[in-house]
Amino acid sequence: MKIIPLSEGAFTIDGTKKFVPFDTGKDDLQQRPVGSLLVEIQPFAVITSKDIIVIDTGLGFSTPDGTLQIHQNLLNNGIGPMEVTKVLLSHLHKDHAGGIYKEDDQLKQKFLSFPNATYYVQKAELEFALKKGSPSFRVSDFDGMQHSDQVVLLEGGGVLDGYITYHVSGAHSPHHQVFWIEDSGQKVFFGGDVAPQLQQMKSRFIAKYDYDGRKCMELRQAWWKQGEEGKWTFLFYHDIKTPVYSFV
Repeated sequence: MKIIPLSEGAFTIDGTKKFVPFDTGKDDLQQRPVGSLLVEIQPFAVITSKDIIVIDTGLGFSTPDGTLQIHQNLLNNGIGPMEVTKVLLSHLHKDHAGGIYKEDDQLKQKFLSFPNATYYVQKAELEFALKKGSPSFRVSDFDGMQHSDQVVLLEGGGVLDGYITYHVSGAHSPHHQVFWIEDSGQKVFFGGDVAPQLQQMKSRFIAKYDYDGRKCMELRQAWWKQGEEGKWTFLFYHDIKTPVYSFV
């Protein structure tokens, strides 16, 4: 497998749920709003023997020329948006779901940003997000998925195409899901926002922003132990320094 972090940059976020760009080379950490978090926004591309997979879709920002940021990041790595075959969605918070759709300004319509891909999301997560709305969810990011032939609404856990395992973890949000991808003797784990950063895997950290912070901590500890024993490769969506960590 080939793993490609698709970093959209570092951001601070506080209780307003607004993502403010942060230049780690120039900006002063002490000037962040009190109580704010410093996070990376980092979808991933995973190239397997069967698919080109995108895991979560970032904030949905565009470059100055109007190109969707996640598209540009893929192009920078030699992958065209038309080549993506699967999009795995852990949950639908706006920093993970922003790039699900692409707006066409001329046609005044939006289209799924990966036209040849099948999107996978938990049915209960989509229903919850549509009902809950802001500030954590931006309904315009995913409204319409419930009617699309490209979208598979998952219910509970299972296996996709014999090599991608999905499991409803809950904990960060009620219907959050995680993924294991096993191909060519390698096992890759994506824990979404239940396991967002390397440092959290190594400490007994309980976050107030999680739906069930204690469950998040317990899951991280269990996955870290299993990963060490099973030689997993971990993908960390919000880690500034270590997007990929492997026990292999």
